Amino acid sequence: MCYLEDLFVDPAARGAGVGRALIQAAYAAADRVSAEGRAQYDTLAPRTSFIAMSAEGTGVHMKLAVQSSVLVACALVITGCSRHAPAPPLVRPVQTTVIRYGTAGEPVSLSGQVQAQNQTNLAFRIGGRLIDRRVSVGDTVSPGQLVARIESQDAKNALSSAEADLASAQATLVQARNNEARYRSLVSTDVIPRQQYEDAQRQLAAAQSRVAAAMAFVRTARDNVGYTDLHSNVAGAVTAKGAEPGEVVQAGQMVLQVAQRGGKDAVFNVPATLMRKSPKSPPVTVALADDPTITAMGHVREVSPQADPATGTYVVKVGLDNPPDTMRLGSTVIGSVTLSPEPVVSIPGTALIQIDGKPAVWVVDRPRIQWSRSRSTSCVTIPRP
Repeated sequence: MCYLEDLFVDPAARGAGVGRALIQAAYAAADRVSAEGRAQYDTLAPRTSFIAMSAEGTGVHMKLAVQSSVLVACALVITGCSRHAPAPPLVRPVQTTVIRYGTAGEPVSLSGQVQAQNQTNLAFRIGGRLIDRRVSVGDTVSPGQLVARIESQDAKNALSSAEADLASAQATLVQARNNEARYRSLVSTDVIPRQQYEDAQRQLAAAQSRVAAAMAFVRTARDNVGYTDLHSNVAGAVTAKGAEPGEVVQAGQMVLQVAQRGGKDAVFNVPATLMRKSPKSPPVTVALADDPTITAMGHVREVSPQADPATGTYVVKVGLDNPPDTMRLGSTVIGSVTLSPEPVVSIPGTALIQIDGKPAVWVVDRPRIQWSRSRSTSCVTIPRP
């Protein structure tokens, strides 16, 4: 429609009101043509037949109607175009985001196992045949609880022998003490020589020493009788057993292994190459292998100074910070750590442009814009200069 306006109105003259004058002239021409057509129709109507009059009148009316319609349409088009308000400028909002520096590096994941930070091996102090084990794997124990027993007859026999030796030593001591007192009175009156009195003193001292030794043997034998009962000295859960009833165990042989209550570790076998690349005390994310949604953060607590001779790996223990109860002892976990972290900044990928063949981004002035978080999900990382 605006093309017709351009035909009738010179663009240079629109601002001077020429277009409005042309529109008024078009309306006047349309009225004049309509009046002339109506007069011609009234003149021809009495002189022709109905058919001729209809044909000729119709033709005249059609011709005049077409001319009038064209003029009116042009006038309306010109009027409509001249009265149409200019479209408001298109405002395109710009999404912005605040960039912040972070770290990025090579992610590495290894599988490991959850273990207790402190494990205690319960064992007998003396050897013997195991006759009773009152707990098994999975049971909980408390300090002072009786967990196993070995035969105590040999220890009791040793105690009886030690007690008999003590009684003999005490009798000898009594005799030596009496002799020393008698010789002391005789030597004062010069009835016996001084040498006999000194011999009596040495016999008294030897008898006293034998009594002390016998008493020590008695205490040892009594302790050995008590060592035939194995008591737990920690609180925790039994994780392993080393002997079954009926077996002969040696002194110090593990009978039960108890995981103490408290902290938990995630234990990993780390290759030497990762040991060289890993930063000092990196944060470690630990997740259950069968349910990655269950996670816990940890820190390196212990690193083995020597590689395993069979696998060539180093045992690394990661202490877990407030692990969930679902991370049970023995669970398989996946530990993730970032090697060689570098400072980077993340921005949406759609914000990148090219200027002179180099990557660039638009920077906005903070006082002139209200910051908003970008909705773009694709991001790229740029190393920090």
